[in-house]
Amino acid sequence: VKGRRFIMSERTPLLHYRLVSSRSSPQRPPQKLSVFFGVVIPTLLSMFSVVVFLRIGFVVGHAGLYQTFLMFIVAYFIISMTVLSVCAISTNGALDAGGAYYMISRALGPEFGGSIGLMFFLANVCGSALFVLGLVEAILSTFGVPEATALQVLPSGYWWSLLYATAIALLCLFVCLIGAHIYAKATFIIFLVVIFVLLTVFISFFIVKPTVVTLPGSVVNMSGFPTTANFTGFKLETLWGNQWGGYTLDYTTGNMMTFASVFAVMFNGCTGIMAGSNMSGDLKNPSYSIPRGTITAVIFTFITYNLLSVLVACSCDRVLLQRDYSFLGDINVWHPFVIIGVYSSTLSAAMSNLIGASRILYALAKDDLFGKVFSVAKRTSRGGNPWLSVLISWFLVQLVLFSGKLNTIASIVTIFFLLVYAAVDLACLALEWASAPNFRPTFRYFTWHTCALGIIGCVVMMFLINVIYASASIAFMLLLLLLIHYLSPTSSWGYISQALIFHQVRKYLLMLDVRKDHIKFWRPQILLMVSNPRSTVGLITFINDIKKSGLYVLGHVQLGDLSTLPSDPLQSQYDSWLSLVDHLNIKAFVNLTLADSVRHGVQHLLFISGLGGMRPNTLVLGFYDDCLPRDKGSSDGQDYGEFGNGKALGPQEYVAIISDAMKMLKSVVLARYFNDFERAQVTSPPSSTSGKVFVDVWPVNLLRPDSSSYVDTCSLFLLQLACILNMVRDWRKAKLRLFLCVEEGRSVRGSEEKLGQLLKELRIKAKVQTVPWDQVVALHWQRQDGWRKNFPSNATRVSDDYMSAVNRLILDQAQPPPAVRFLYLPRPPADTRRYAAYLRQLELLTQDLGPTLLIHGITPVITTDL
Repeated sequence: VKGRRFIMSERTPLLHYRLVSSRSSPQRPPQKLSVFFGVVIPTLLSMFSVVVFLRIGFVVGHAGLYQTFLMFIVAYFIISMTVLSVCAISTNGALDAGGAYYMISRALGPEFGGSIGLMFFLANVCGSALFVLGLVEAILSTFGVPEATALQVLPSGYWWSLLYATAIALLCLFVCLIGAHIYAKATFIIFLVVIFVLLTVFISFFIVKPTVVTLPGSVVNMSGFPTTANFTGFKLETLWGNQWGGYTLDYTTGNMMTFASVFAVMFNGCTGIMAGSNMSGDLKNPSYSIPRGTITAVIFTFITYNLLSVLVACSCDRVLLQRDYSFLGDINVWHPFVIIGVYSSTLSAAMSNLIGASRILYALAKDDLFGKVFSVAKRTSRGGNPWLSVLISWFLVQLVLFSGKLNTIASIVTIFFLLVYAAVDLACLALEWASAPNFRPTFRYFTWHTCALGIIGCVVMMFLINVIYASASIAFMLLLLLLIHYLSPTSSWGYISQALIFHQVRKYLLMLDVRKDHIKFWRPQILLMVSNPRSTVGLITFINDIKKSGLYVLGHVQLGDLSTLPSDPLQSQYDSWLSLVDHLNIKAFVNLTLADSVRHGVQHLLFISGLGGMRPNTLVLGFYDDCLPRDKGSSDGQDYGEFGNGKALGPQEYVAIISDAMKMLKSVVLARYFNDFERAQVTSPPSSTSGKVFVDVWPVNLLRPDSSSYVDTCSLFLLQLACILNMVRDWRKAKLRLFLCVEEGRSVRGSEEKLGQLLKELRIKAKVQTVPWDQVVALHWQRQDGWRKNFPSNATRVSDDYMSAVNRLILDQAQPPPAVRFLYLPRPPADTRRYAAYLRQLELLTQDLGPTLLIHGITPVITTDL
């Protein structure tokens, strides 16, 4: 429906649509601008400004014609790379108010967009003030200084200059307050004036006869230099004299000119390419207008600048170019034409910066990146003009005008603009590198190479203009970025960082070849099964400490059958789990599955968790018992982890899960007594307990007392995990205690030395403590009737008395008690009927031991090789 807000959805009653339409009908749609009026004219006038009239001779006079060509080629190459990025982003979707800010924020996110947007706003405010003051100085140089050719009709001085500047700023305010359509008409009139003056300049080179020009005074003592110079007309000798560089002192400042300093002055005339983009909210079709209008303006100004440089080099003495920057007025068919051109271009640049600043402020206010600071700037007139943003921008311009001359701020403004251009290039580069399917701009004349060249060119120019200001601007941007990151609300624009991360992660995952895995670079990649997260917080945080930069996945099984449910019940749970990960400040993924049993669910997760070379190699389970999971903070100190609900999981299925994991070549860890585990308390014990923290390792199969080997795969796996824990910052003060179980008649010293040598080769620092356990072993052999060979089923060959004795042995060695214990987990019996007895033995073994890990390693994880 033309002219009405169509907000109807498939669930919106028709009556509601009619009411909204009738209420909104009195509001007139704002008048939108075309390509020519909205983009071409503002961009042309901003790029010309006063450089075309006052700095062309300066550049050619010092640099020579060839170096001038080189400067323009380099400068326009830099801005052309940025223009290509602007065209690409602007044709990739609907643009709103804010121009460059809108492009950057929607591509790079609110932090980068907000910081760059605020700097762009300040740059436009200061730029407007600069042009206003420049116009005041130009007026006073003509009408405020008594000379032979001019009468002092205007009083001069700081306050008079401020008054003139305020009047000009009020004129700009009046035009911008009425709206973009009046601004477009005003700039069109100025455009006609500037083009007419340019035509008179070009014509003057052909029709004005050779003449002698009196040179203006100098701020430095330049005795011996001529006071006059020649406009020779077109002469080959003049062209030869202006071919090469001839850098000398600047007669207005007394500074020695160089290629870099001249280039920086010339480049200021090329930094108006965003004037049309800033009007994006006032254009009929921004995606159509911005590329065509900006490219047209860039090409036109490039041709004009170079053609003017050739005409100047062919007809003016070098002395005239170096000693009189306003010589175009002296050789014009009518001298005041150039003065009118200077006034007009400067006024249009001031208005362009003011209206651009207001549009950027309005866009920042709408996005609420700075909270209530800019909230008042959201107000618009019935025609859609953000009048309050215009007033705020004008007020800030007025404040800047109190500073008087702003030669210092001029460089900062240019650097701010260059930083914005670099950010636009970065936004386009990020979108291109992310390879997102929705990034398909209709403007295709760009690549990531053009974006990268634009970034490099802008950064180089920033530091070429002023190293200190460039460094300070980047630091200011980073400070704003951090401020917005921590204070602004989460946006719904999408984050390019996520797309880039996805792209790079996919690329590197494909490069992560599991066939190239080596024991030297092994790291634990853990799947921790969690039933009730609130009862498993201590275990979740502890396992995060032993992952050693490896994969860490929190797994959860929900019982159910998808065929009987209306939708997947897991999708609504992911946000809660991810919030838990954020709250605990752990680096973990979340993987949920729906299955008919816990065992099948764990199998699913072991099969499908991870990608490529990043798959779990270790399964961690909470210890089993018959009690329900409960929230952390309950009184009895036990942890029931994942499998705390006896109704959902029985002992038979629990042991079957352990067996399944080992069949799949996954190491298994059973965790007990972690419900009340607090790392901060454990790693920082009170002084009454001597302040020492211990981690106890028992690298022997205590269910197989005939096995005295400490160097099997499982034993070394225990040592590796204990060592990894000891490498974590909060656990570095912990002391590893390695317990060596010995029997009478065996060489205690020899066993201890052998184990110490092994630890030395493995680069593991631990204290070896020998533990005599003859009495404990005797309990075992009394039940075996002297049988000392291999056990076909070890789970049936140890008694409860023996397991209780081993438990007491471990408790007796805990002086002072350790923060956590690492025990050897034997394989489950082959006979599934003995699973319950196996679980009973593990329960007796770990009774009242405090935080304990029962660990069974499957694959070699440690080596002595370099």
